[in-house]
Amino acid sequence: MKNSILIIDFGSQVTQLIARRVREAGVYSEIVPFNKAAEKLDEFSPSGVILSGGPASVIGDETPRAPEKVFSLGVPVLGICYGQQTMCAQLGGTVEAPDHREFGRAMLDVLEDSPLFEGFWTKGDTDQVWMSHGDHVTAIPEGFHPIGTSKGAPFAAIADTDRHFYGVQFHPEVVHTPKGHLLISNFVHKICGLAGDWTMAAFKDQAIDAIRRQVGDGKVICGLSGGVDSSVAAVLIHEAIGDQLTCVYVDNGLMRAGESEQVVSLFRDHYNIPLIHRDASDLFLNELEGVSDPETKRKTIGRIFIDVFDEEASKIGGAKFLAQGTLYPDVIESVSFSGGPSVTIKSHHNVGGLPERMDLELLEPFRELFKDEVRALGRELGMAKDLVDRHPFPGPGLAIRVPGEITRDRLDILRKADVIYLEEIRNAGLYDEIWQAFSVLLPVRTVGVMGDNRTYDYVCALRAVTSTDGMTADYYPFSHDFLGRVSTRIINEVQGINRVVYDTTSKPPGTIEWE
Repeated sequence: MKNSILIIDFGSQVTQLIARRVREAGVYSEIVPFNKAAEKLDEFSPSGVILSGGPASVIGDETPRAPEKVFSLGVPVLGICYGQQTMCAQLGGTVEAPDHREFGRAMLDVLEDSPLFEGFWTKGDTDQVWMSHGDHVTAIPEGFHPIGTSKGAPFAAIADTDRHFYGVQFHPEVVHTPKGHLLISNFVHKICGLAGDWTMAAFKDQAIDAIRRQVGDGKVICGLSGGVDSSVAAVLIHEAIGDQLTCVYVDNGLMRAGESEQVVSLFRDHYNIPLIHRDASDLFLNELEGVSDPETKRKTIGRIFIDVFDEEASKIGGAKFLAQGTLYPDVIESVSFSGGPSVTIKSHHNVGGLPERMDLELLEPFRELFKDEVRALGRELGMAKDLVDRHPFPGPGLAIRVPGEITRDRLDILRKADVIYLEEIRNAGLYDEIWQAFSVLLPVRTVGVMGDNRTYDYVCALRAVTSTDGMTADYYPFSHDFLGRVSTRIINEVQGINRVVYDTTSKPPGTIEWE
């Protein structure tokens, strides 16, 4: 695809971040697993190639390699971590496993000026980068020369300027390499010569046209959850085909306070989109009675959701298409090579797919987008900020925020605490600084004294994190005054809670799930 970058995935858990950084630079990119890259290169015809990191060792037997045609296409290539190592090994260099490994923050010493560093690093500079490697390059191929070094990587950055081949041992895609996004921007703009004119406004027009061509005069069903993805999908599809779209909203009894009423009012009254609202809360909660295992909860919720959705969808005569808010990370995971970390299913976010018996063609307008790009598309569609910028809410809803057995009483306690927590965050003007914030009702009761009475009530945990992508996250550093104010309100206003704690767990690069 002309004016685009192809990223060859060797199994790194942060490969998606490479695509994100390329798109943030205004250039379209796609990811392909290494074992499907040869045919994709012919089909895609990229203007540049990036080789990702990965968990394997280049010096092992039958480990992943880049297709040889990558190096004969005549386009620039950037190898990152494992990508640098396999590029060097395939082009005649040497990779070894030394005694000293580098994981975490490291200091890069810049050996010479380079187009890759232009505008932010010059010869003699030293700056922080993020390393994650055991093996390293000990001899570079003919034509390459070193442009950066670190304590654990003598060839931390290398260049073959004649062929426009570059390699870095560190990870420029993660936020822990503060200037890494500039390096990727230089690669796509200065080295690949791309203009950076891929915009969400252009995508919106293309998506509307594609929906109209795919659907024709057919009818579309959209499963609406009230979250960002399904909401933006519904508005986009409705703008394309109008009343040919019908949304189905299944209330599972595990939603946040007032959420169902907001969804129904917004889409029926404001957007005037045909909407079927099925209140199945009693069915879900009765089936979940006595269930405490988290995976059993998720599977139970998924099974019931499928049955209820199928029942309601069958009432819509003549429907030919099922709209889903499938995002690009979902597509990447579904095609990742077997055994790679990026293929891991985040079951705490998912409640199961729809059955094959629903004889419907899929309509997935977001298959090429990341979460933040969906938000940008929502803004292009004129959707309200409160909806577009709302914090993520996983499919199983409050079920995974009530560890242990789910009861109506415990859900009510949690909802009340959550309302107070989010209200105080908004009052403090912090909502947009936080990627996700929520309360958890722990399956723990503690003895406390309130006034002249002894209490035996639940512990409420509060969580808030900052993130740009959900793949790495750090806890939000609330002030003691804020936490004290929130805790006091929850204990005073929510009967059933006598203690509040704040979770300061972070999610560093290299881990997948967190909740």
